Amino acid sequence: MTEQAKVMAQAVQRIADREGKYLTFSLDQEEYGIGILKVKEIIGMMKVTPVPQTPEFVKGVINLRGRVIPVIDLRLRFGMARMDYTERTCIVVVEIDSDEKGKLHIGVVVDSVSEVLNIKASDIEDTPAFGTALNTDYILGMAKAGNSVKILLAIDRVLSADEMGMLEKVA
Repeated sequence: MTEQAKVMAQAVQRIADREGKYLTFSLDQEEYGIGILKVKEIIGMMKVTPVPQTPEFVKGVINLRGRVIPVIDLRLRFGMARMDYTERTCIVVVEIDSDEKGKLHIGVVVDSVSEVLNIKASDIEDTPAFGTALNTDYILGMAKAGNSVKILLAIDRVLSADEMGMLEKVA
């Protein structure tokens, strides 16, 4: 197989890997999606115990059926304005790959959960290039759904390695 054919095969595989079911949710009037296989459960807002000396986007930890789960506010992680939580605000518990612990469960606070969508590979565009000053590694792609665009997140890459290490210590 020629080098060009290998590159093409890898590109086709990468596109096919993005196809599937996504849990969609909103943050500040924008729609996002996380691969459904990463989502473990969705729970209503509950008391979050703050952990001192953590970044502002780390809300703290919750006790979920005897497990300590770190919770981050995705709105604050993405640099959006702080918002008071409403009855639609919820925590999406996701499983992310961790270097030290293998799999780590974290809670992600979102404004509201919308629906589960089955997104075809043909409806997913690559992330636009915004230059080198803006890190978009955590964006899997842009999905066209009806008249809107959903930003698909690679939830494993939303946090840096240092931030992941900090959350592992909290959990």
